[in-house]
Amino acid sequence: MQEDIYHGRILDLVRETHRMPDNREARFEIVKHPGGAAALPVMDDGRLMLIRQFRPAAEDYLYEVPAGRLEPGEEPAGCVSRELEEEIGYRPEQLESLGYVYSSVGFCTEKIYLFVARNLKPAQISHEPDEYIELHAVDLNEALEMVSCGTITDAKTQIALLRYALQVKEKR
Repeated sequence: MQEDIYHGRILDLVRETHRMPDNREARFEIVKHPGGAAALPVMDDGRLMLIRQFRPAAEDYLYEVPAGRLEPGEEPAGCVSRELEEEIGYRPEQLESLGYVYSSVGFCTEKIYLFVARNLKPAQISHEPDEYIELHAVDLNEALEMVSCGTITDAKTQIALLRYALQVKEKR
């Protein structure tokens, strides 16, 4: 059973009743989100392009990989290609999957598909009116140090960097 509580532009909130594996019934408030896609852009010289974006929910600036919300019927690769162009001004010619993550599975359905973006070609930046974004190029070691010391606190970015670092290590 599902009770709609709120319907918004970005998410919906519902109350659902589920039968648990031991046959009990339990109620949950769940944020329904269409999901998203994010990519770690790798420049031709090996530097990684991160963004520093003001996030009102955190009341702070966060270092992140470019990412966006999936539009109805949109594939993750198309979504992340669009976001890379809009946020950092590059269009990827190659996307490699890094899998996916659930952003906060205890209460939210958001599934974020992760990619590495390579062979980047210049394009026109077109930030949304509610975005404030700065670009930051870093090497992999610097990015991992930013994770280690707590400068990068965004979960999708941490996971993308970790998975990318593991790929790089395997190729050595």
